[in-house]
Amino acid sequence: MKHFIPPWWLPGRHLQTLWQPLFRDRPVPATRRERLLTPDRDFIDMDWFEPCPEGPLVVLLHGLSGSSRSPYIRGMQVALAAKGFRTVALNFRGCSGEPNHSALGYHSGETSDLSFLIQQLRRREPQTPFLAIGYSLGGNVLLKWLGETGSTADIEAAVAVSVPLRLDLCATHLDQGWSRVYRNRLLQELKEYVAGKLARLEVLGLEEEAQKLRALGDLRPIKTFWDYDARVVGGLYGFESAQAYYDASSSRRYLLGIRRPTRIVHALDDPFMTPEVLPEAHELSPLVEMVLSDSGGHVGFVDGGFPWSPGYWLERMVPDYFRRVLSPSTPTLAPQSLPDPGVHQSPLV
Repeated sequence: MKHFIPPWWLPGRHLQTLWQPLFRDRPVPATRRERLLTPDRDFIDMDWFEPCPEGPLVVLLHGLSGSSRSPYIRGMQVALAAKGFRTVALNFRGCSGEPNHSALGYHSGETSDLSFLIQQLRRREPQTPFLAIGYSLGGNVLLKWLGETGSTADIEAAVAVSVPLRLDLCATHLDQGWSRVYRNRLLQELKEYVAGKLARLEVLGLEEEAQKLRALGDLRPIKTFWDYDARVVGGLYGFESAQAYYDASSSRRYLLGIRRPTRIVHALDDPFMTPEVLPEAHELSPLVEMVLSDSGGHVGFVDGGFPWSPGYWLERMVPDYFRRVLSPSTPTLAPQSLPDPGVHQSPLV
């Protein structure tokens, strides 16, 4: 595998991080939207892109405050289609452009909607190879789900990009230096997400759900993720504290239980976190491969010779990786040869 090398015209963690959301010419694949009703009478929306009607199916999971419209999601859908993959991008609850119908939404450790989606897809397509890629928060959800399900995970392989493997360390790092700019923007978007949901619940007359959001109090004074997660995630999901939420939801503690070929892609200069989030070798399943780069920022990995012709390294690497995993000639360690240690019950290392 050719590792990522940043171009001369886009050095540094912040330029790599900001290029796609600010400057990328966004692909606009002709997607088809589908809504699934969830067991708790809510819904999730997903966007399909399948210019070729057959082929393996890749599930894409976006990051915090993202959606299926995020440039890294749409770009990957186009890149995968060029290699013969069909894709379906999940919008976490309330991220599809329409607030969902419950006070609950999504968080870094909420895996039930992903599990539900995979189950529904498998019922439709019992023979299709499924794969998955998650970015940032979506990567944490994906890795946690893989560790929880172990040998029963109903996908062939996965890639997780720029994952906050230790949520507590990431929350603290975002309170420092330039990273506070990202923190402030994300917190503002989250507050708007809650406010929009409350307004929608009131319009729909769902008073019981609306009252759960009102009970959170005024979110405007919140300045840190520690405070937001203690108040909002803790209040809605029953965590006693932000630390309790971080301990239960950080994907690093689940890596040893993964029983599907999984590649974790991480830049050491990611401005959302520090290298301290990375696991030690003994914390990794033999099926987990760490791909570390000195640079790349957060969900960046932009290359190419000139700024008017940028390249996107992930969009070349991921389809090639999935193709190799699916190839009968590719040797891989058999998942069934590994015991399920139940590491998701162990304390965070």
